[in-house]
Amino acid sequence: MNFTRWSARLPGTQRRAAARADRTAPPPPPRPAATAAGTGSNAGIGSVPAARAGSAPPPETVPAPVPSLDGLSVHDVLGTVPALSAVVYGPDHRIAYVNDAYADLFGPRPPGVPARDALPELEALGLLPLMDQVLRSGKPRTVKSRRVPVPPADRDRHGYYTFTCSPIEVGEGTGAQRGVLVFAADVTDQVEAAERLRASERRQREAAVTLQRSLLPQELEQPDDLRVAATYQPGGKDTAVGGDWYDVITLGAGRTALVIGDVMGRGVRAAAVMGQLRTAVRAYARLDLPPHEVLQLLDGLAAEIDATQIATCVYAVHDPNEGRLVYASAGHLPILVRDPDGTVRRAAEPTGPPLGTGGWLHTSGTMPLGPGSCAVLYTDGLVERRDEDIDEGIAALERAFAGATGSPQVMCDRLIRALGVTQEHDDDVALLVLQHPARTGHDAELFHNAALELLGGVEAAPRARAFATGVLASWRFPTDLRDLGVLATSELVANSLQHGTPPMRLRLRRTDRRLIIEVTDGDDHLPRRRRAEPVDEAGRGISIIATIASSWGSRRTPGGGKAVWCEFALPAVHG
Repeated sequence: MNFTRWSARLPGTQRRAAARADRTAPPPPPRPAATAAGTGSNAGIGSVPAARAGSAPPPETVPAPVPSLDGLSVHDVLGTVPALSAVVYGPDHRIAYVNDAYADLFGPRPPGVPARDALPELEALGLLPLMDQVLRSGKPRTVKSRRVPVPPADRDRHGYYTFTCSPIEVGEGTGAQRGVLVFAADVTDQVEAAERLRASERRQREAAVTLQRSLLPQELEQPDDLRVAATYQPGGKDTAVGGDWYDVITLGAGRTALVIGDVMGRGVRAAAVMGQLRTAVRAYARLDLPPHEVLQLLDGLAAEIDATQIATCVYAVHDPNEGRLVYASAGHLPILVRDPDGTVRRAAEPTGPPLGTGGWLHTSGTMPLGPGSCAVLYTDGLVERRDEDIDEGIAALERAFAGATGSPQVMCDRLIRALGVTQEHDDDVALLVLQHPARTGHDAELFHNAALELLGGVEAAPRARAFATGVLASWRFPTDLRDLGVLATSELVANSLQHGTPPMRLRLRRTDRRLIIEVTDGDDHLPRRRRAEPVDEAGRGISIIATIASSWGSRRTPGGGKAVWCEFALPAVHG
């Protein structure tokens, strides 16, 4: 009943109390006509005021009675729902009832027959043992997204259902038995949507893996003085591909750049950023810059590529003449070096923040890497685990690296296995192993070094030519190659004498594949090749070097100064 009209007489809680009393009180007896009309002697005392002329009081509404469920049967409740429903009772799950939806899918089922005989579809789905558990424990059980078997006439039809088995009482009084209500909700649309989503994710992952592998080196460059191998393993099938990468770049004059990095992100975007960074590293490496300057350039480029993604990276340069590894790190994990005696050392500081953060001046560090030593560069997927500190993973890698033997490729495989990386690993892994072998016997005869300090003056050039002639003859090079080597030595030394400053040094090096001639001095002005005019008396030295040598280049040396070098490829018979 609506008491809003009588707010003046029944304010606040009084109105609510009156409303509750009115709903629960029996109807009042009929009043006399005079009282009902308000014309008797008691008119107006406790009565409703007469309505104004022209308006009739609204009819009073009586709440509808609450429907009772006592009279509803199983047929009334379960017969109209689209879900599959079956009621069974007793230890052998005899059929008490199946609804229309169940009968439409599997056909009618006779009551009183055990489920093992009359409900073969439940046995095929493995639900009978589950129903036994429900009957014993009195607790419901659910199995999700089961594909139901269908009759032979409907082979093209299939559906997925989630089955819930609930304990119930079947019957009344002393004849009641414990039973199970089997209720199956159709989740075919959800399962198919999830399968489409998984298929889409698989395609995207396959595209990312393909892109990732295409951007990695298809074949590693093999330096003369190092043996190198690398491996990349994407994360498991449910893991998005990351941006791990590695590279090996020969710089000339026997020096080699080694790079490993990790773009923080997943999917095609991370792989694309990785490809751009790897290409940039190769371009910057051709400038033959110190490692920290390469990272400085990469830092600015990473911010321009995508300010929302950052990357870690280690860039290292190996110089066989000096037997050391010069490196710089941008937030990456430390390089591990194993000495010939088996001792494993971590690269110490310096390291800087990841690429793309900006505002940091990177610096370079140095580690010995002489003959007989090995080194490993890796990404965090190899050593990082969700349930342990990353330092524990690095320590495990150190132990595995200390005992790993064989070729670099064999060592890669052994380290992957030792760290427990499988096809289902939850992160990408990139691993780069290098060895500086200690050569003996005939192999050692193919690698030689010779150096001469140039004191300057007019006698420096003749001394350099005489030194080169004797060294190249002792290395048993053919006459034409000796002559080219002496000519290149003369031009490099003359260029240094004219444009450089002391100290000056000539170094000759041979490997199994090339002859390297290098001259260093104290001036940091790098030479460049230019066209000399017919009347010019100078400026042809570098052009001559570029013409006769397989390759040439120059770089600034630590502490000031420069090095200018050239290479000659050796004939196969001398390899």
